[in-house]
Amino acid sequence: MLRRTHFAIVVFFILLFLSMIEQKFVFITTALIATLFPDLDLNLKFFVKHRGIFHSFIFLSLITFFFVLFLPVVAFPLFLGYGLHLFADSFTLMGIQPFYPFRGKSSGKIRTGGKVDLLLFLCFLIGDLCLLVWHFISII
Repeated sequence: MLRRTHFAIVVFFILLFLSMIEQKFVFITTALIATLFPDLDLNLKFFVKHRGIFHSFIFLSLITFFFVLFLPVVAFPLFLGYGLHLFADSFTLMGIQPFYPFRGKSSGKIRTGGKVDLLLFLCFLIGDLCLLVWHFISII
């Protein structure tokens, strides 16, 4: 999926959880940044393959566990942003190996940058706007 689609998806879920979160700035910032983490492998392509270890739920579990122990306020938004990225990519043609390095692939029929990717982006964007309006109305 394109970066904009990942952002639209994670913003939707941020807005769903926001009313239950105490440290809203940390939550929003961490979730937004975390949704970019799996694609860091694009910058490290000489060391790791794209959609390898960084696109693995095993790796996500390990870093989440680390943050639960040492910086718990960041653990849930990190898991949310990162996990939603992996979940969305598992529906693309390229898919992911969810338990890398173990074999097995999760893939779907969505072409990155294709019409369905654009449709998902637009649907989540509309959902984001609706949730923003709902949050704004609930404040008044």
